[in-house]
Amino acid sequence: MTDQPFTHLDAAGQARMVDVTAKQVTVRTATAAGLVLCPQHVVAALREGTVPKGDVLAVARIAGIAAAKRTPELLPLAHVIGVHGVVVDVEVIDEGVAIEATVRTADRTGVEMEALTAVSVAALAVVDMVKGIDKGVQITSIRLLAKDGGKSGSWASEA
Repeated sequence: MTDQPFTHLDAAGQARMVDVTAKQVTVRTATAAGLVLCPQHVVAALREGTVPKGDVLAVARIAGIAAAKRTPELLPLAHVIGVHGVVVDVEVIDEGVAIEATVRTADRTGVEMEALTAVSVAALAVVDMVKGIDKGVQITSIRLLAKDGGKSGSWASEA
């Protein structure tokens, strides 16, 4: 427990958006990852390119990029920032589809939520594309891998 006040609550305990106006603009990067667990027949269809809805990996990449840019519309206390770069890597692996997103900005606040949102929506796009083959696919392990920049500097997951 910390004695510091909550940054997203005002004196009356009401939610508020933190004012970052006085913060320095710095280059900031965040990388997140996730996994869509798929049964073997779905993995086979992905590898063979026979998913009826089309190119699953391309759709997931575009969905992730679009999602990163729209994060403040989804998370009410996220700041509207310039998303200057988004890379969404999507790969079919034996367990399903591995997703990793890296988001970059030069702004006053970080892009961790943008990276996590990119992975989450890319994973949802995979589910949407393959649900006709198997409704049992599962999104799992969405997590922040690393962030860099800003007052708190660099951080990387130990897992």
